Amino acid sequence: MDWNRLLSRARPGLSRQQPDSEARTDFQRDFDRIVFSSAFRRLQDKTQVFPLSQSDYVRTRLTHSLEVSSVGRSLGTMVGDSVIRRHGLKGVYPQDFGAVVAAACLAHDIGNPPFGHAGEDAIRLWFTASATGRAVLERLTEAQRQDFLRFEGNAQGFRIITRLQSPDNRGGMQLTCATLGIFTKYPRASALPAEPPLGIAFKKFGFYQDDWDLFAEVAGQLGLEPVLPGAWTRHPLAYLVEAADDICYRIIDVEDAFRLQQLRYEEVRDLLLTLTGAPERAQRKMDRITRAKEKIEYLRAKAIGAIIEQAHQCFMAHEDAILAGAFTEELLDVIPAADAMRALKDCGEKQVYVSRPVVEVEAAGFEVLGGLLEAFMSTVADIADHGPNASSKSRMLIHLIPEQFAGPGRQPSADPYRRALAITDFVSGMTDSYAVTLFKKLTGMSLPTG
Repeated sequence: MDWNRLLSRARPGLSRQQPDSEARTDFQRDFDRIVFSSAFRRLQDKTQVFPLSQSDYVRTRLTHSLEVSSVGRSLGTMVGDSVIRRHGLKGVYPQDFGAVVAAACLAHDIGNPPFGHAGEDAIRLWFTASATGRAVLERLTEAQRQDFLRFEGNAQGFRIITRLQSPDNRGGMQLTCATLGIFTKYPRASALPAEPPLGIAFKKFGFYQDDWDLFAEVAGQLGLEPVLPGAWTRHPLAYLVEAADDICYRIIDVEDAFRLQQLRYEEVRDLLLTLTGAPERAQRKMDRITRAKEKIEYLRAKAIGAIIEQAHQCFMAHEDAILAGAFTEELLDVIPAADAMRALKDCGEKQVYVSRPVVEVEAAGFEVLGGLLEAFMSTVADIADHGPNASSKSRMLIHLIPEQFAGPGRQPSADPYRRALAITDFVSGMTDSYAVTLFKKLTGMSLPTG
């Protein structure tokens, strides 16, 4: 892969490229488009770890995305400086690398449904556990079924930024190909004609069957190498998005757990001290800090800075393999502090993500999302199949579905795949609070007051 092509500023849907200005580059425009999108704003009420938390300190998907973007900008700028020096690139600057990685990081969770990863599981489960869900799948091709049986927030995110936001534009938000490629950590479809190569890039899928052609266009602009029909090599800077996300969630989730008294101060202190690179010096600084909260915040900042530098060095050490599409691991699995970062991940999985407050709300999320899918999938199928002879309930419920997802004039598509996609788009795009409120109204647990 060639760095000049990998930083393509071409925008799907636009035939002419807007000239850069010194004040605002194409990649900065991408960042701004994401910030001002309604899908990004909805992340303020989507779960990071602790669903529907009453604490104003705990991170949401919005604050998590901002933090990941900040880390990604630093990491991208450092890598950009090294890449430019190593290859003698002209007309590109370290800040361009930082800006494009920051934009991709900003959008990395934009496709997550309500209730975090439990929401993804809830959507997958509904299609197999519900008679209605199974009936939907029976009318689809095998490849189309896999989009829903393996429902994936990453693929939903690609769909949001390229189709659902600004739906009248071809290419949706019309972000640069560089940002779209870097955003797509898993450059493959849900169903492939053969097993893909081993490696982190093919662990999940990154776009639906419906969006295959658009990703193929992006991949062609960037010079990503085809691996199989429907699968391409990963954009090198996608490894930085993955690293920035992992740095933030592994380190910051334990900080949030400490603030909510899910973890003891001593546990978090010991986990973070080992990441700073200079634990004795960090301990001396901590001894001058009074409150435990500020001590953990200091350690969090030092740990993030140290791991960013290690990830930068690791990327450059493996750059040849990454450019050849031959690098198969996450950067954080091969940095010097890999064991310490793995200990953080283990702590999260064994003590934080299974804590009672998290599990209780996530379990309720299965009921909420399953109930919404049941109601609205049944509605659009009934109206599509029976038209004016559909049930009175369906003719009423269709008015609760925005026209973008119900179909023009609230007439659902005759194509069962596109109907299923539209309702999945609608439900997965809800915030946690809105999903709960609408579910309560549909089930009669809460009634609107005049």
